[in-house]
Formats: sequence, structure tokens, C-alpha cells
Amino acid sequence: MLAPKSGFSILSKALPLLLLLAVVAWSCGRGEEEPELFQGFVQPEGFPEPLYNMSRNEVTKAGFELGKRLFFEPSLSRNNTIACGSCHIQTAAFTHHGHDVSHGIDDQLGIRNPQPIMNLAWSEGFFWDGGVFDLDLVAINAITSPVEMDENVPNVLRKLREHPEYPGLFKKAFGTEEITDARFFKALSQYMLMAISDQSHYDQVRRHEAEFTEEQLAGYRVFQKSCASCHAEPLLTDRSYRNNGLAPNPLDDQGRYDVTLNAADKYKFKVPSLRNWEYTAPYMHDGRFLTLNRVIEHYRSGLVDSETLDPVFRNEDGSIGIQMSDSEKEQLIAFLQTLTDRDFVTNPLLAEPVLNSPFNK
Repeated sequence: MLAPKSGFSILSKALPLLLLLAVVAWSCGRGEEEPELFQGFVQPEGFPEPLYNMSRNEVTKAGFELGKRLFFEPSLSRNNTIACGSCHIQTAAFTHHGHDVSHGIDDQLGIRNPQPIMNLAWSEGFFWDGGVFDLDLVAINAITSPVEMDENVPNVLRKLREHPEYPGLFKKAFGTEEITDARFFKALSQYMLMAISDQSHYDQVRRHEAEFTEEQLAGYRVFQKSCASCHAEPLLTDRSYRNNGLAPNPLDDQGRYDVTLNAADKYKFKVPSLRNWEYTAPYMHDGRFLTLNRVIEHYRSGLVDSETLDPVFRNEDGSIGIQMSDSEKEQLIAFLQTLTDRDFVTNPLLAEPVLNSPFNK
């Protein structure tokens, strides 16, 4: 017959479990505080100086958090159903994945494919036609567009002033509860300025933290020869407006010309960054191409000639298009796959806030 265990023996065996439970309880208690993710605007290594004037709108934690709340706020639209984040979805690199053109209020259609919100601190012209020159003014287009949000700024500000939380959030960000259009747009800019993509494999190679495979390196050389004149490194865009040989669409969208009324700008559109292309399909200003393969084939053999076709596509033999073999095409695709930044599309700092969570109190 076994002798009964002493109280000390039982306690000694239970002690590790009690200590574990105490650690878990302590950790849960600390979990009531939001992990500190905000580190302010940080200049990525190797990037050029930002074009946005930070001195007039310093990115602060309170300003950023207000901007994030506003970015996902549906009351910015006429019927309180459409937010900026409705057409700029983080998992799609802040584009409207799967839609050739934007879908707005009352399920109405726009005329262009939503561009990604990414590395905007290095932009000085916005939208496919460059019709807005200041990041602080970008949201006006979406708010007032009859096929996007169909609202007006004074009414948006009225709704925010009547909201039980926004006056306090504006006070935290700007010092008083006053809600003005300037503060409203600056808060949105602070959120968008923090949407920085610089953690792809390509970026790691640039920083000497990783290396290309032989195929990726070969593709990089193809890229430098055939693509880099428009998609300049490290932003992977030279931020210019070019006619890339697309046939006019049924709406006869003439791009930059509609802004400048300069005939030399007909059918010119902003050169998009190639970063995160795997998340941003469909492609081109009207979303006409569903796959990267179709895009490359357009440049190889599908260009339509016109007076404003960019000279970069004209070859010495009189032909147009990018001359590229099938093997070079495969190598190029291997390189382009290194431009995917999974950290960007999963970054919790940029994620839609969960209201009524202890993290948002």
C-alpha cells in the first residue's frame, strides 16, 4: 500500500504549474496595453529625400491614429457606406483588387483603376493624370466624386463635429477640438505617409541583406535594359506621364491631356510603381490586363502607334515595342517577383482599427 503524499510533496510538484499560471495572468494583464508599433516617419535606406513637406505636417502618433480612423470612416460618403479603405484595401497593397475600375457609392463605377497608396511621400502628382499636386488635397476628389463618395467636405466636417469621439481625437492630434478642413486632410495625409513599402526581397538585396538567385539577377539585367528608364529605382517609377501604346478605351480616356489641355499629353498616364504588382491586379489605368504575362506581351508586340507614343518604345529598325526573347521574359518575371513586400500588406500599424477594442481606448 502506497503511503499518502505529504502536503509539501504535492506543493513542490504543483509549484511550477502555479508559477506558469501567474506568468500567463501577468502577461494577459499587460496585454491590455497596445503594443507600440508607431515609430514615426522613417526615411528608408537608399530612398531619395521625400517630396512632401514634413515641416508643415509632422507625422505624430495622435495625428496618424486620427488619420487611420478617418481613412476607414464610412461617414465620409453621402450615405455613410463608403470609406477610403473601401477602394484601397491593405491586402491588395491599398488598391481595389479584382475590380477593373473603382466601385463607389450605390455600386456606381468610376472610369479608372484605383492606384495603390504606397510611398506617397515621394510623389508630387497624384492620380493617373496628375490632376492633384498636393497629398493633402487628394481626398477631395474621392469625397466629392458622384461615383465614389458623392459627399461634400462641409457636410463631412459637420458629421465629424457631431460624432461623440472625433472632437477628442482632433484635440489629441492638434491641441484643440476644432475640426477644420485643413486638419482633416492633414490627418489623412499622416496615415498615408506611413504607408511605406521597403521590405521586399529586392530591398533586402539593395541593403546587402540578401542576394538574387542567378535567374533573378539575369532578370534584373533585363529590367535595367528594358524597363528601368520608366520604372526608375528604387521607387520603381520615374513619376512621369507617358503614352505606353495602349489603344484608346471605349470612353476615349485621354489621361494627362484632360488636365493640361496640351495636345502633346494625349493618352499619357502616370508611370506606376512596379512594387507589389502581385497584389495590385488588374493593370493599367483602366484595369484592362488581368495578368503580368498580358502586360509584358503588350510591351513586346501589342503597342498601338500614335503621335504621342513615348520615344522609348521606338526601335532603330522602325518597329515599336520592347524586344525581348522568351527566356528573357521568364528571367524578367523572376526578378519582378522579388518586388513583393508581404510585410507591407500585413503591417498591423496600417490595418483597419477595431473599434471598441481595448487597443483603441
